[in-house]
Amino acid sequence: MKNDATDEELIALLAQNSDLAIERIFQKYYEYLCNIIYRYLRDSALAEDIAQDVFMELWRKQASIRIQSSLKAYLKRAAVNRTLNFIRDNKISFEGEDELPGIQGNMTSVTAQLEAEDLQQQINQAIDDLPERCRMIFLLSRFEDMSYKEIAQKLDISVKTVENQISKALKILRTVLGPFLSLMLIWWGG
Repeated sequence: MKNDATDEELIALLAQNSDLAIERIFQKYYEYLCNIIYRYLRDSALAEDIAQDVFMELWRKQASIRIQSSLKAYLKRAAVNRTLNFIRDNKISFEGEDELPGIQGNMTSVTAQLEAEDLQQQINQAIDDLPERCRMIFLLSRFEDMSYKEIAQKLDISVKTVENQISKALKILRTVLGPFLSLMLIWWGG
């Protein structure tokens, strides 16, 4: 199998209980998973350990796993779930963010592209600067599409706490990103 195998080829090889599939998937997605986990934990050694755990679980269950979505989405969900379980089980602070959706639209000028990149950096920085618990809950809500109830259950907190933290995050983001709101509304079609 070639080194640049598609996800479909890797999934088919995985179904054959192939160690080669695990090796290729590891080569293709290990760094990606480490980066996702690092965003939550801000600890590269822990991120690597958890990513390796995801691949060990994939290896152990490769004959029985049925991947309905894309391989990348499956691995991302496995990594996020394992990370959240680690956070819950160890009662540690949780940091992280997922990529914000890219600015959509037909931006043809260099100036518009630079402004979009600057806006994305401002948004990322504003989210990074949120208090840890607030950031964690905001990211789970907005970028992992979890409901308030799911977040509360996952983190073993009340739904009211989730609501308060989301409200706090939005208030802080509105304040920090106020000067950029008109640009965001234009670019995001708001």
